[in-house]
Amino acid sequence: MQAKISIIIAVYNLKPYLRRCLDSVVNQTYQHLEIILVDDGSFDGSEGICDEYAEKDSRIKVIHKMNGGLSDARNAGLLVATGEYIGYVDGDDFVDHDMYEQMLAALIHQKGQIAVCRYRQVDEKGNEVLRIDHTNEVLAFSRIEALEIFLREDEKYKIMPSVWSKLFGREVIDGLTFAVGKTSEDIMYTTTALCQAKRVVYLDKCFYNYVVDRKDSIMNKKIGERRINNEISIWKEQIEFLQKKGYDTLSDKAAYYFYRRMLFYYIDFKTWNEENYAMSIINILKADRMKIKEIYRKSWIKPGDKVRMRTFLASPRLYHFLVRIYERYIIPVRVKREEIS
Repeated sequence: MQAKISIIIAVYNLKPYLRRCLDSVVNQTYQHLEIILVDDGSFDGSEGICDEYAEKDSRIKVIHKMNGGLSDARNAGLLVATGEYIGYVDGDDFVDHDMYEQMLAALIHQKGQIAVCRYRQVDEKGNEVLRIDHTNEVLAFSRIEALEIFLREDEKYKIMPSVWSKLFGREVIDGLTFAVGKTSEDIMYTTTALCQAKRVVYLDKCFYNYVVDRKDSIMNKKIGERRINNEISIWKEQIEFLQKKGYDTLSDKAAYYFYRRMLFYYIDFKTWNEENYAMSIINILKADRMKIKEIYRKSWIKPGDKVRMRTFLASPRLYHFLVRIYERYIIPVRVKREEIS
């Protein structure tokens, strides 16, 4: 395994976390790396840390640029990357010491173009906050199988939109860039890459450590803004993209999961008292009423989902009331039954 892996790390004011991140990458068991640090206009000392590490390690390249956001920083890294494989790490996260050795070995052995691993959620000190069960299996999926798993957000096989849990063969992302000025930019990047891969390798083990509780992380209101102003348009773009690629059934399934996700978003917004956002969901689903009815006639739609959507379209207020009743009374009873059994 002498292939070069280019690892792109976007950095913006991450001084408290950056050394841990860089140490985890520099000390990988697989050493044939090109480490590209993109300083996206930092002013907290992160820029100096990037230069310091570059002086000590010839594999590290540093790009200093004006602030343009995560997508712009990653694109800047892609322009100079020379590796046969491309990986991404966020500067406040860190990776296990053998992540890239294991992922590259799996790709070569299985003749794949994209490797995907699980991730663990950790706090700022690196302590695991949610226990993730995994099997250590290495599985290979066809393009269609991988897209199916990705679209339905399968709990058994975590193929998530985030690019940092993946190692991409150069051929599947050649010419592909991140949409600048948007959050949730990973959704279309990953969708496009999966459509261009013949074989996807899944490693059922956590190699990536995702920090979930930074003090400046997005709060509920910011989540609402991101969902309404960015995510929804990108999910719709995904549906159209799959249809244009000739994957009609996958496009229909993407639409189904989108509409199903909107129902969850609606309940979240009602719970957070974000009535404007909740009304936006109502308007979106009612505007797509005919498309929804067409999709929900498909044989693979679960009966319960049909009932939930039918109820929502008839009366969002009734739907919210029934969900609250279910959460307050039905779920606790089920939990007690499971504990007893």
